[in-house]
Amino acid sequence: MDLNEAQKIVAAGESEAVEFKKSTAQLNRAGETLCALLNAAGGVVIFGVTSTGEIVGQQISDKTLQDVGNMVQMFEPPASIKIDRIALPGTDQELLILRARPSSESLPFTFDGRPYERNGTVTAVMPQERYERLLLNRVHSRHRWENTPAPGITIDCLDQEEILRTVRLGTESGRLPEATGTNPTEILDRLGLRLNEDLFNAALVLFGTNFLPHYPQCQLRMARFKGTEKTEFLDNRQLNGHAFLLLEEAMLFLRRHLPVAGRIEPGIFERIDEPLFPLAALREALVNALCHRDYSEPGGGVSLAIYDDRLEIWNEGPLPLGLRVEDLKRDHPSRPRNPLIAEVFYRRGLVERWGRGTQKIVELCVKAGHPEPEYVEQSESFGVRFLPSGYIAPHRIAHDLTPRQREILQILAGQESAPLRRIMEKLSSPPAAATVRDDLYHLKRLKLVDSKGHGRGAVWFLTAAGSSER
Repeated sequence: MDLNEAQKIVAAGESEAVEFKKSTAQLNRAGETLCALLNAAGGVVIFGVTSTGEIVGQQISDKTLQDVGNMVQMFEPPASIKIDRIALPGTDQELLILRARPSSESLPFTFDGRPYERNGTVTAVMPQERYERLLLNRVHSRHRWENTPAPGITIDCLDQEEILRTVRLGTESGRLPEATGTNPTEILDRLGLRLNEDLFNAALVLFGTNFLPHYPQCQLRMARFKGTEKTEFLDNRQLNGHAFLLLEEAMLFLRRHLPVAGRIEPGIFERIDEPLFPLAALREALVNALCHRDYSEPGGGVSLAIYDDRLEIWNEGPLPLGLRVEDLKRDHPSRPRNPLIAEVFYRRGLVERWGRGTQKIVELCVKAGHPEPEYVEQSESFGVRFLPSGYIAPHRIAHDLTPRQREILQILAGQESAPLRRIMEKLSSPPAAATVRDDLYHLKRLKLVDSKGHGRGAVWFLTAAGSSER
């Protein structure tokens, strides 16, 4: 940091991330503030500036630096504190700047045995409840199920084609360098899935080929229920596999069982069928479930359930510590339960790092005309409930159009309305009148065309759906 940059920070005043101290006589109070900054997003303490923002500087001796060094030793765990000295021109005074660099895996920090937090421009002792929660989170981050060695698992137990596919997709998305290579062992090292030749559990979750009987939690349960309760199945499937296979199978199940709505592209008259819910939102929810679920529970898994009035995706494990259900529809920090697994999903271009996945799901559903999905936490599990704008029919409503039916739509697109005989005149190979009439009634059932009048005086015309709308 140079003088110009320091002056800009001082001119902006004290804040949640900046505090001024007139001299190192206030060193202990500065240590408390640095502790609070370490427990947040970081920041700076500047010595040689009054509380009103006047730059006065101070003389910095060897003893001053020794005192600062002793103060830095009072942090637990050891903290990263960068020290800058900036001379004030024309004087023997300097600014002393201490910059706190936080580490999320080391939270919470204490100074002289006590934890501190920052509330605006005020430093205060951290409440015991929050300190204990952060302490539990630190233990979890260092001793997670995903970064525990998988006994007896070797590189031969993994799907090496899937490993290479990850590299290809990561390179295409710009999230893995071209030099990543094609050696599966080296790739796993680069992805942090191996240590001292031991594969982590995360490697098996992401690329494993055999899961039973030792890893039953790598499971996906899928069901299409008849009605709105879990009383009768229309389809029920359960499979074990690596995370990317489970994601692919879940998307296939959704395409198979979700009702679809159709529209006709203007000028083309090809019917475009789209699932009731945006597939991008469903994929995002499934990826979140696979990345954030608690894999330490052998009986756990990811569940996908389609009812007549909703769709639900559930995963084992509550929200991460410090995150509430109401936070998910607004900006919030990204706190993956399984950062190694989430990192590989990120490298493949399937997830972002900034914690916007839950907001993106809401935006996609609202854009498609549906209510906001519901986020639910209950019984140590977390779920996303998708609600349609209307009732989900228990069958697919897609219909393919024959070439002749598309030709009829094209003919009607060129005029406001037309009787049967004129439609037949314009057909390239007109069949019997009864056949064309059947086609028209089929299109009418699909609400793509309509008619007015009766008998020979009836005329046919495109509806709004036939013109391109739903």
